[in-house]
Amino acid sequence: MDKVFGLIVISLFLSFALNYAFNLLFLRYNKIDAINQRSSHKTLATKSGGVSIFIGLFIITLVLYFLNLELYDFSLLLPLGLMFITGVYDDFYNADFKLKFFIQLIVAKLFIDQGFLINNIHGLMGVYEIPYFISQLITALVFLAIVNSINFTDGIDGLASSLIIFYLITFETLMGFNSPLFYLNLVTVFLIIPFYFFNAKKKNKVFLGDAGSLFMGSLVCLNMVTYLNEAHFQDSLNPVIISFTILIYPLLDLIRVFFLRIYNGVSPFKADKNHLHHKLVYVSENHYLRVMLILASSILILFLILTIENTLNTIYSVILILIISILTLKIK
Repeated sequence: MDKVFGLIVISLFLSFALNYAFNLLFLRYNKIDAINQRSSHKTLATKSGGVSIFIGLFIITLVLYFLNLELYDFSLLLPLGLMFITGVYDDFYNADFKLKFFIQLIVAKLFIDQGFLINNIHGLMGVYEIPYFISQLITALVFLAIVNSINFTDGIDGLASSLIIFYLITFETLMGFNSPLFYLNLVTVFLIIPFYFFNAKKKNKVFLGDAGSLFMGSLVCLNMVTYLNEAHFQDSLNPVIISFTILIYPLLDLIRVFFLRIYNGVSPFKADKNHLHHKLVYVSENHYLRVMLILASSILILFLILTIENTLNTIYSVILILIISILTLKIK
């Protein structure tokens, strides 16, 4: 309990200090987020939030290392750091998507070699264990899908950070707050919380940026794989379906946008403002109200799935959600 309380206090203080410092540093060197036709803001802003969160995580990890307190696997910071650096480069120079995909595949392989591998789908469609080579391919594809879908949510204030907190807490809850990633998740969640103060400012706003969404999206994927591999399941609830349900908003939005761009004859990797959180402007122009609506919908869908005791009905429910999502392709 003392470790938990200490990490919470240190994370909150460090994050607030780093967000303040990096925001000033970015402003001083004119590293601001350019306002263009895709922007959801009309004020001066920096993409320093993700930098502050990762640097905070790095500092805390160094302190734990020198105190000889290995509360989580410190080697995870290597692939997470690679994703962070990729995000920083993308924030500053708009990296080519092929380069980002290549680096993401390298990171996925690093995680696989560290034991984060989807090698069992627990009876979904009658399949249990998966051959090693195929499981590596599936894990890499799932990693790409989750990381990029979460990255796509970083389009309105507070959405990506709120979803990441929701996912980390949800997976930890399902694993009884006893996963090997518990302390890493704890530190990350409380490093994110002070970010909201800077993100909500009217002047000199702070955005998460790809630096934050890519490395924390990777952490979400690690939690999902850990949940699939280490949690104990009821026979009636397939963990793959539950995992998909938890991540339903970014994954379905990714599928929707991907096919909508192809339908409109443009590259599926070309950024635009056709995401569902952009379309919800017709409901409200308030970013945080839209965030609350998305979170409430995600929680409600997860609750409904978890209360269904028959796996077949669960699959039918997910298929129904997929159909509804596909119908939204016509929303332009």
